[in-house]
Amino acid sequence: MSEQSNKPESPSALAESDRRFLWHPFTQHAEWQESEPLVIASAEGAELIDSEGRRYLDGVASLWVGVHGHRHPKVDAAIKAQLDRVAHSTLLGLTNVPATRLAEKLIQMAPAPMSRVFYSDAGSTAVEIALKMAFQWQQQAGDAKRTRFARFEHAYHGDTLGAVSVGGIDIFHQVYGPLLFETVALPTPLHPDPATEAKLLQQALATLEAEGEALAAIIVEPLVQGAAGMRMHSPAYLNAILAKAKEVGALVILDEVATGFGRTGTLFAAEQLEVAPDLMCLGKGLSNGYLPLAATLASERIFQGFVGSPRKTFFHGHTFTGNPLACAAGVACLELFEEEQTLVGVAARARQLETGLKALSAHAHVAAHRQRGLMIGVDLCQGNGEAFDPRARTGARFCQSLRARGVVLRPLGDTVVLMPPLCVSEGQVVQLLEALKWGLEALEQEQ
Repeated sequence: MSEQSNKPESPSALAESDRRFLWHPFTQHAEWQESEPLVIASAEGAELIDSEGRRYLDGVASLWVGVHGHRHPKVDAAIKAQLDRVAHSTLLGLTNVPATRLAEKLIQMAPAPMSRVFYSDAGSTAVEIALKMAFQWQQQAGDAKRTRFARFEHAYHGDTLGAVSVGGIDIFHQVYGPLLFETVALPTPLHPDPATEAKLLQQALATLEAEGEALAAIIVEPLVQGAAGMRMHSPAYLNAILAKAKEVGALVILDEVATGFGRTGTLFAAEQLEVAPDLMCLGKGLSNGYLPLAATLASERIFQGFVGSPRKTFFHGHTFTGNPLACAAGVACLELFEEEQTLVGVAARARQLETGLKALSAHAHVAAHRQRGLMIGVDLCQGNGEAFDPRARTGARFCQSLRARGVVLRPLGDTVVLMPPLCVSEGQVVQLLEALKWGLEALEQEQ
C-alpha cells in the first residue's frame, strides 16, 4: 500500500466517492446527489462524530440498533477476544462456543415458552424464518389448508419478499405486489384510544373467525408498529387478538426486531402481554449494532414438530448463521443489561422525555405525539392543524435542520422518530428536547 493511500481522505473527497459509488437504502438519489452527506468517522457512547470532529447525539440509535452505545468497552473486548480464537465457523454440522452461550442466555431471558434459537443475520431474515417455520409446522401437523398469514394494517416486517408479503406500507411494498403472497389484514389504531380500539377489535375478531381455518399464523409488532410511524396499541387490544388467533388454530409470531431489548420499558414487549408467542423474531439491539445478527426463537412445541424423519427437517440456513464474532457481541450485550441495570435507566429517561414532550405538544406545529418507553413519534403539522403536503418533505427538512443543534434524527414521513440509545444520559435528553423546541420555532418562522 502506498504512503499516499494511508493518508486520511478529506470530507469532500469522501463525499465525492460516496456519490460516485454508493447506492443508499431508502434513498432517492436525485436528491442525494444534491446534498452534502454527513460523513461519520467515529462514535462514542450515544454520540456520532463526523469527519470534521463535530459531535451529534445519535437520536435514532443508528437505525434503532444502539442499546448500550457506541464503542462500549465490554462489547469491544468480547469481539477482540473472539478474534484471537476464530472469526467464523459454520453452524451446519458443527457448533461453536459463542453461538451456544448466546442461545442459552437468550432462552434464559426470553419469555416462556421460548426454548430454541435459530440464528440469522437481520430482522427480515428472522421474519422469513418464522414464516417458513409456521407454515411447515402446520403442514407437518396435518393442517394442509393452513396456508395464509394474518397481519396488521400498516405492518412492516422487513424487505425480503416473505417479510414484504406480511407488510402493509404501500410506498415500500406496492410495486412488488405481483411477487407477493396474499395475507389477511387486521385493523390497528394509531394510538391506544379505548373507544377506537373497541371498534377496531370487533372487526379484527370477526375477520379472524371468518379466516381462521386457513390461517397458519398471525404476525404482529407488539405494542408499537415502528416503521408505520410509531403506531401504538394497548396490551389489552393485542391480547384479545392473539387469544382469538390461537383459538382458531393459528400460531402467534411476535416481531420484536424493533421492540426487543428494552425499547418498550421491559426487555421484551411480550412481557407486557398475557398471550404467549409460539415464535419470536429478534434483531437490531441483539448485537448492539456491532455486527449483523438476528434470531428466531421457538417454543419446544414448534421445535418438536420438526424432529423425526429427514423430511421434517427445516431446510433453511445461510453462510453466516451463528457467526462467532457476532454471537460474542450478543453475549456481552445481554450481560450488560444485568451489569448496568439498563432497564432502570430506560424508565428514568422515558419519564424525562414524557415530561418534556408534554410541554412541546402544545406547540402549534405538533399534531400529536406517541410514546412507549424509548420509542417515540412526534407528528408535525401546519400551524392550523392540517397535515403538510407530503411533497414538501417537511419531516426530512426538519430533521436535517437539527444537525445544526448537534442532533441526528430520521423521520417517517412527517413523523419525527425519537429512538435514542438506551444509554442516553439525562443531559443528552435535555439536548434532544431543546433541539426539538428550536426546530419547531424555526418551522413556525417559515410559515
